[in-house]
Amino acid sequence: MILVTGGAGFIGANFVLDWLAQSDEQVINLDALTYAGNRENLASLSGDERHIFVQGDIADSALVSSLLAQHQPRAIINFAAESHVDRSIHGPEDFIQTNIVGTFRLLEAVRGYWSNLQDEAKQNFRFLHVSTDEVYGSLAKDDPAFTETHRYEPNSPYSASKAASDHLVRAYHHTYGLPVLTTNCSNNYGPFHFPEKLIPLMIVNALAGKPLPVYGDGQQIRDWLYVKDHCSAIRRVLEAGCVGEVYNIGGWNEKPNIDIVHTVCDILDELRPLSDDHSATSTYRNLITYVTDRPGHDRRYAIDASKIERDLGWKPAETFDTGIRKTVQWYLENQGWVANVQSGSYREWVEKNYTGRAA
Repeated sequence: MILVTGGAGFIGANFVLDWLAQSDEQVINLDALTYAGNRENLASLSGDERHIFVQGDIADSALVSSLLAQHQPRAIINFAAESHVDRSIHGPEDFIQTNIVGTFRLLEAVRGYWSNLQDEAKQNFRFLHVSTDEVYGSLAKDDPAFTETHRYEPNSPYSASKAASDHLVRAYHHTYGLPVLTTNCSNNYGPFHFPEKLIPLMIVNALAGKPLPVYGDGQQIRDWLYVKDHCSAIRRVLEAGCVGEVYNIGGWNEKPNIDIVHTVCDILDELRPLSDDHSATSTYRNLITYVTDRPGHDRRYAIDASKIERDLGWKPAETFDTGIRKTVQWYLENQGWVANVQSGSYREWVEKNYTGRAA
């Protein structure tokens, strides 16, 4: 049995679904169901006895300790986090509470549980902490990509809180001997992605005929990783990763944001054209609107994923072209899911973040 935290969110839900598609090992899924956690992501597991969902917070030490004592998991995969830069700018306290305090309390509960394990169970136990490339800061255009030894230089409340959580995980290994693994991934995309991030926001807005807001000049560069590739990498790290090590997980797909938006528009022009005459004026690209950049926007992230390929034999299965087409197709085929996540609070957030930004 494994325990997954944050398993109703975007990456966590994909991981749980992929895990149970490939294994009969039971999953305890702990999620607080904040705005980005969605039980509907796990609807296909309804009635599946291999999946036990528990609504709760990683900062609830009593709950976590109880789950550990009751279910005796052999591993914990920690996805639980606040993860959106813009939200961290508007409201940083939630990020401090979840990403720092929550991680600390989770580690304390896990340390107590692990300390009482015996023999082989104690030796084989793993705590895998899922983090982000944003902890490394920003790169200039010609700088080499982030490696696992790159200095931490976080530039937003979000990345600073994730950096702090990474440091706590490292400290619990070096101080207490807790058998930890840490992964730092690049920008994920794919099914079940909450439409506040770039790719799903562009898809959802385009289909609704709304403006496609692009920050600044749109030349911010990111490495893009299809979420199911990320899940396979985490499984591989859990299976064979060296205790105490960090593994960067990337897609080898560096692209400027504006190129991503253009690609989404072009696929939608093909799959769901705006009009039947396919005239030059009937393209989703016409919805692109450049808006004032967000404060402290990192210019470039790039992941060097050589270590995980060299040491563990993992590399992504999807190219960006195949992954982004699968993603757009998923949103076209799951309009009910999209409608359900666009609640009043979501609309209020979009208005708060983008109103007045028009440049």
